[in-house]
Amino acid sequence: MSISLKKFGRTGLKVSEVALGTMAFGRWIDESKSAEVLDTALDAGINFIDTADVYGKGTDLSNPQESGQSETILGNLLGSRRNRIILATKVHGRVGNEPNDQGQSRYHIIRAVENSLRRLKTDYIDLYQVHRFDRETPLEESLRALDDLVRQGKVRYIGASNYAAWQLAKAHGISAQLGLHRYESIQPEYSLIARGIEQELLPFAASEQVGVVVYSPLGRGLLTGKYEFNQAPPAGSRGAAGEARIKPLLENERNFHIVEALKPIAARKGWTLAQLALTWVVSQPQVTSAILGASKPQNITESIAKVAEKLTADELAEIDAITQGDFNVYNALRESAAAKA
Repeated sequence: MSISLKKFGRTGLKVSEVALGTMAFGRWIDESKSAEVLDTALDAGINFIDTADVYGKGTDLSNPQESGQSETILGNLLGSRRNRIILATKVHGRVGNEPNDQGQSRYHIIRAVENSLRRLKTDYIDLYQVHRFDRETPLEESLRALDDLVRQGKVRYIGASNYAAWQLAKAHGISAQLGLHRYESIQPEYSLIARGIEQELLPFAASEQVGVVVYSPLGRGLLTGKYEFNQAPPAGSRGAAGEARIKPLLENERNFHIVEALKPIAARKGWTLAQLALTWVVSQPQVTSAILGASKPQNITESIAKVAEKLTADELAEIDAITQGDFNVYNALRESAAAKA
């Protein structure tokens, strides 16, 4: 098991090819269990930790004032290890009941970063990301506020999450025109069941040397194989907990066809389905790091066990045929692989 470091876009920063996602901290697991997950990640060579100011109990309670537990727990746990890691958090979501307790106005960004710094018990944030595109605030206003934070030393780099390619391009154009620090990274969803970013976002990121930090590489758990179509989610899973974003995935029969077709490839290699899914994402040349959410230490150790290994050209072609829906090509490749075995 070996976690490699990758260059972060056009910058000189080095981050681990797998990042620890901490959405579970303070939401599904308490501080002591979060400590076990964090220790396991750091011991495995992960130096990149991702959180957000909205992660916490408030997500499930529909109470924005109950947000922030993930940052608070990280602040309590990092201690002297703070300088060993690249710490990323986000701003945008509602964190209070007042009209300006959300979005990317200068007013909210300045307040939000101060609150994140306080919860995280740190003087600086390595990567400060806008959580999604804000249609109500001029990009110039948000980018000027973020630029001020970099110049003040409170933030090292800025990035965007859930942006379309045109939104990222527009932001870059404004930064270039006004002489502001630009978004150095993009954080989209990417997995074997969600490959939409390959059309425009990944080519743009490659052209402009933007770091690509992807989330949900295991398809929100679907690519672990623990869910069955038209069956109740297993106890203890995010599906059973009522995670809203999992529901449409579980209702899409196509996703389960993909999962079933991928299982023989994993079996031939002696891998779990999760290991295959994560290693495929990490092996994509444009991906800088894949965020692995975890609520148990074994979620990390088991999933990352094969990331240092390679998928062959034939295996990659077979996976492409499966995930892009060409099952005639897939069947031919499977027969070929069986003949070589």
